Amino acid sequence: MDFRQIRYFVAVAEEENIGRAAKRLNISQPPLTRQIKQIEDELGIELFVRTPRGMELTPVGRLFLDEAKNIQLLFEQATERTLQAAQGKLGRLDVAIFGSGILDAIPKILLSFKETFPDVKVVLHQLGKSEQIEALRQRRINVGFNRLLAPLPDITSETVINEKLLLAVNEKNPLSRQADIAFAEIADHPLILFPSTGRPNFIDKVIAICNERGFYPRISQEVGDAVSGVALVAGGFGICLVPTSLTALTLPGVRFLPIRDAEPHWTVDLSCIYRADDHSPILTAFLKTVRAFREASPANA
Repeated sequence: MDFRQIRYFVAVAEEENIGRAAKRLNISQPPLTRQIKQIEDELGIELFVRTPRGMELTPVGRLFLDEAKNIQLLFEQATERTLQAAQGKLGRLDVAIFGSGILDAIPKILLSFKETFPDVKVVLHQLGKSEQIEALRQRRINVGFNRLLAPLPDITSETVINEKLLLAVNEKNPLSRQADIAFAEIADHPLILFPSTGRPNFIDKVIAICNERGFYPRISQEVGDAVSGVALVAGGFGICLVPTSLTALTLPGVRFLPIRDAEPHWTVDLSCIYRADDHSPILTAFLKTVRAFREASPANA
């Protein structure tokens, strides 16, 4: 017995008449009659009682009708879920996150995606840059978010936002009394850098900017992430250059100062990365959300 025969049986059972069922199914009566007889022969039971008025279900036929409708419903659900999966509306998305992006852009992107595709299960993984790349290649994640990524032939990188740099200072530091700072003033203070792994990284960016201005920074600490860096600022261990997204992090005793003489290229990117050969519907749907966020972000204006 196949699904077509189940559909024929349900039509006859609901219409209680071969002629009306045939018209509903857009087929002629003789083949429909043969199909119903074939179902009964295969089951070895009588599903209908033939009457002058048409077809009446036997008690076992009524039971079979209930089960046949359940099968139709399951098939419809399976079809719908398959179509949703093909459109990226159903399934699982594994996302790797790291650093200060989790304080601003990434949560907004994920929330927008979840609002549009509520049936997609989003699973987050805390992974550093090299770990994200390895996880992508091993197909353990679909997409990652990170900064300052070197080009790779098998990994595609898309910039989400470019953030300006601010200086995090302790409120007891004399610099905190200023509305903004000149970059050269950084040279006179112990500088906290992050992250300590995953080169090239933000440390390389900061040192390159310092070199542009003719000095090498007085490095006091190198820490694993931006949050740790700002925490050390709060503890009085030094000052720290940070992306703008760090202003979402409120720690007692920390101020964020703009750099008055910053160059236009003194920004740090947040990018999403994914396998170049991944054309899955769910990733395609997620990338549309990322690109919509990028277009609407004031940071990219």
